[in-house]
Amino acid sequence: MSEFSSLKSVNRLLLSVELKPVQGDRFQPTGFPSLGTATYQTRDGQNVLVESAQSMANRLEGVCWDTGVNQPVACLRGISHVTVNRQGKFLTDSMLESHRINSPYLLEGKDKTFIEQLKSDLGGLDEGPIDRRLLAEVLLKYDIGSLIHGVFLAKKELAGGRLRIARALSAFIEAYGVRVAASGGVKNDHVNPSGDTKSGFGNVPFSRDEFVADKIVCHINLDLAQIRGFGLNEDAEVLLIALALYRIRKLLDGDLRLRTACDLEPVNREQIVANRPAGFVLPTLTELETAVAAAIKKCGNAMVHTTVNFEDDLKKAKDKDSAGDSPENDEAADAEEDGE
Repeated sequence: MSEFSSLKSVNRLLLSVELKPVQGDRFQPTGFPSLGTATYQTRDGQNVLVESAQSMANRLEGVCWDTGVNQPVACLRGISHVTVNRQGKFLTDSMLESHRINSPYLLEGKDKTFIEQLKSDLGGLDEGPIDRRLLAEVLLKYDIGSLIHGVFLAKKELAGGRLRIARALSAFIEAYGVRVAASGGVKNDHVNPSGDTKSGFGNVPFSRDEFVADKIVCHINLDLAQIRGFGLNEDAEVLLIALALYRIRKLLDGDLRLRTACDLEPVNREQIVANRPAGFVLPTLTELETAVAAAIKKCGNAMVHTTVNFEDDLKKAKDKDSAGDSPENDEAADAEEDGE
């Protein structure tokens, strides 16, 4: 696309898209275990984190998936990803997994076929400096989303757990000048209002805090220098950029219903202009669908759709032993809160 030419001379594409609640003024920000709402004070007042980078990465990937058929959406057919089946039925996919290609359903099962294939393709990285180009080529082959949203292959069998890619596409939502909008209600039990509430019966009054804000902004950062630094060919670079822009546009066009009481939309969806490079206008979804489909076609030989099986027991947390890699060390981990 001609619009991509203006991106060749810059290292970052930065967008700050102002949002508003679809109805009313209130919104419900994300919450964190043991923390609750992430409020913070700046010299300009109190702000709140509405949606974290981890959760936004999951949402940007989510718009690429067709849940009706358990495949990428139509215009993305042909991109690389790994599907996991269980007992002959769809279980999950690298596009749905928070850790993408580092998912335990791909690497921790009794079936070692896929991890052995990765080891073979990544041969030569066991010692010495990491060959970033080889790593990028392997990730492009099996799971292109890992090159956009980052991955940490925290397996000793894979170069001693040193293989990681930072996010090329990051996004988060902040609200500025926030005030609490307190409200509440009652969970009614019309059969037995005075029933045992510990067992789920009876009327239960509750309170809740929502927020109003002077401004809500979705900040988006596409690291173009990182994409060029992968050392892939120009066709692959165009594909990665087109795919990243497609995800951004589709997420913004589809509104941002982050949770029940947090339904946001861009103030001006028609004209989304970058802060950097100045004047870059985000292409329309139709333009990007065409661009990404053409780019996939050019890179078709570099990508595969892999299917693996996971037939292990689905253990509960209390059944787990203490072995394994610690998720706390995964810088690219995206598992996160998404509570209502």
